[in-house]
Amino acid sequence: MIEHVAEPGWVEAERYLTDVVVRPDPAHERALSSAVAAGMPPIEVAPNAGKLLKMLVQLSGARRVLEIGTLAGFSSIWMAQGLPDDGWLVTCEYLQKHADVARANVDAAGVGHKVEIRVGAALDTLPALASGEPFDFVFIDADKENDVNYLDWAIRLGHPGTVIVMDNVVWDGAILEPERDETNAPGIIRALDMLGQDPRLESTVIQTVGSKGWDGFAIARVR
Repeated sequence: MIEHVAEPGWVEAERYLTDVVVRPDPAHERALSSAVAAGMPPIEVAPNAGKLLKMLVQLSGARRVLEIGTLAGFSSIWMAQGLPDDGWLVTCEYLQKHADVARANVDAAGVGHKVEIRVGAALDTLPALASGEPFDFVFIDADKENDVNYLDWAIRLGHPGTVIVMDNVVWDGAILEPERDETNAPGIIRALDMLGQDPRLESTVIQTVGSKGWDGFAIARVR
């Protein structure tokens, strides 16, 4: 497994930018502290990435958002804050105990009326969404082994113009040396191949450094 190493300067710069520019509110801080208290792994997006998600939701004009991977609801809160008051966010979480923490956090943030949490393996819960309205924005941040399957569902549940964001696509450079993480790296590489070759998508990737180490995220648009 990969050890995500963050250089001190990356972390200091991220904290500075978070304090000066991003300016998270108490709801975001509550979600982070509740995740620690519940013993969850510290794998939520960084605050600057959370606000980017919020702004991408706003810039895309999204009214319906799908999230795959909820954890404590940190990114859910950011994206729900970017939705209009009658917007809707469906987030898929594997574990009931995580979903319970996330439910409390989105409610405390005042966005609970916009958020539905579906519990169970996402590949089991996503098909039930096919009969509903398509999604305008999809954020994928779950088990990397299934990234290709999640991408396919994002396309199928979207429409031309739907924006898809996939997190953790550089994985401390393991995309160049997949033998360093034989569990996650192959799934990420398959997803990158799909992002570059699937005729249904137009995609790019942004590398990042910060408290989460050396990583990156993909942004795609359904054609």
